[in-house]
Amino acid sequence: MTESKFRFALIACALAASTTLTGCAALLVGGAVVGGTLMATDRRSSGTQIDDQTIELKAGPRIREAIGDRGHINVTSYNRIALITGEVPNEADKAAVEQAVARVDNVRSTVNELAIGFSSSLTNRSNDALISTKVKATLVDAGDITATAFKVVTERGIVYLMGRVTEAEGQRAVDLVRTIRGVEKVVRVFEVITEAELATLQPLGAPTNNARQPATNKP
Repeated sequence: MTESKFRFALIACALAASTTLTGCAALLVGGAVVGGTLMATDRRSSGTQIDDQTIELKAGPRIREAIGDRGHINVTSYNRIALITGEVPNEADKAAVEQAVARVDNVRSTVNELAIGFSSSLTNRSNDALISTKVKATLVDAGDITATAFKVVTERGIVYLMGRVTEAEGQRAVDLVRTIRGVEKVVRVFEVITEAELATLQPLGAPTNNARQPATNKP
């Protein structure tokens, strides 16, 4: 699949997200089209990709066992690192959710970004879906970065970027995302790898990494 077709798919997702919360789960998994050629550009092994999907599926029932229906919670796994986002009523529920997710098979570590407060509205969630789509399209349009190396999660206008990337790639992505209207903050949930490690992960036919080396190492 070419980048132009991939961007067209992202735009289609944006239109769908504006009318439904189902988003593009059936189309995109971890930034790659299921059953399409973009799966080959994922920097995770096929086994790890399956583990990540399984972690996300198993996390929901574990969370409901821990706190019932209180709160709005999403779990996104990349390379077996589980990012927990959303809202819960209190600190006790926040801790209980993290403990429940940590006990899911194959979870290496958790990143608990739950906010304390009321659950976000449907309007806010739809807006977050649109921001995620804009982020993905921006990374594709940049041309000097491997867009499929990143997994994007947005909650309350905060964009979380996941992936196995070099320092230069991560900084370039953050700089791009900061320019997008509606983005309140960018949070890195990266596994930073060296250029030598990247060379061993780069799939055949994948674009060469031309991400510019950042002048500063901003947090």
